[in-house]
Amino acid sequence: MKAILVRETGGPEKMLYEDVAVPMPGPGQALVRLSVSGVNFIDIYFRIGLYKADLPFTPGMEAAGVVEAVGDNVTDVQPGDRVAYAMQRGSYAQYAVVPSWQLVKVPAGLGLDLAAASMLQGMTAHYLTHSTFPLQNGQTCLVHAAAGGAGQLVVQMAKRRGARVIGTVGSEAKAAIAREVGVDDAILYNEQDWVAEVKKITGGKGVDVVYDSVGASTFMGSLECLRPRGMMVTYGNASGAVPAVEPLLLNQKGSLFLTRPTLAHHCASREELVWRASDVLNGVASGELKLHIHKTYPLSAAREAHEDLAARKTTGKLLLDVNA
Repeated sequence: MKAILVRETGGPEKMLYEDVAVPMPGPGQALVRLSVSGVNFIDIYFRIGLYKADLPFTPGMEAAGVVEAVGDNVTDVQPGDRVAYAMQRGSYAQYAVVPSWQLVKVPAGLGLDLAAASMLQGMTAHYLTHSTFPLQNGQTCLVHAAAGGAGQLVVQMAKRRGARVIGTVGSEAKAAIAREVGVDDAILYNEQDWVAEVKKITGGKGVDVVYDSVGASTFMGSLECLRPRGMMVTYGNASGAVPAVEPLLLNQKGSLFLTRPTLAHHCASREELVWRASDVLNGVASGELKLHIHKTYPLSAAREAHEDLAARKTTGKLLLDVNA
């Protein structure tokens, strides 16, 4: 089969398009014939070595396809099931072995491309708005990169929970996309003092929560945007990792709460995974949650996908067609 291998960490050129053996499922595992793989910033973090993985490895943390075979003691899925998954590295390939408990069935009528595009970012948006800071009707949140793949889903879920959403974006074109998915107030961070704008929009009170996937370049400004006892949720490093923070700073900014969550800890059981994934996939299937797929690349062009994502040239989701 064809797969992308990273033999040493570094730039996009370190992703090699190679022939490798089809893996075999062991007990509790399923072999999935993949159709589509999602492309996410976490893939870049592993490729550059920010997140550690034993070399060589195949990137990719989400995909959708059809179960080809199962190992012993598998009851969650069977051969022929259309499935999707997230948080299991190795999806930049034509086949993957996945723990069966991590596989969720794709609703009838939902394409595998949309299923793959939904999993990691959709469940991330779900845990952020339902568990990390469970938004309530009338609260206000600030969403950075509101026109990005994860940002658009955070916005939509926040609106479903009755929140007012302020979103930062990089251009007027991206502002239009953000407004289309529900942003109430779009701020162009390249042209406006976004901290001052947030204060102005909230009448000086600040927001209840900031959902920040950008990282280093927005972190300190985000703290300034919070109301007293508000929550800072930093969940990505698009501009680089956030530097060390003195706890006293949170006191000085208004007894703030700070958290750095990850999806794996919010899908730690089969029950929680099925709840989140079903909510997301059914929402996409019904049209209640809208996904924008920016571009689908052939597997051999994974390097280009990473370059485009890192340059923040994209809006919405990037996918790899692993059979193209």
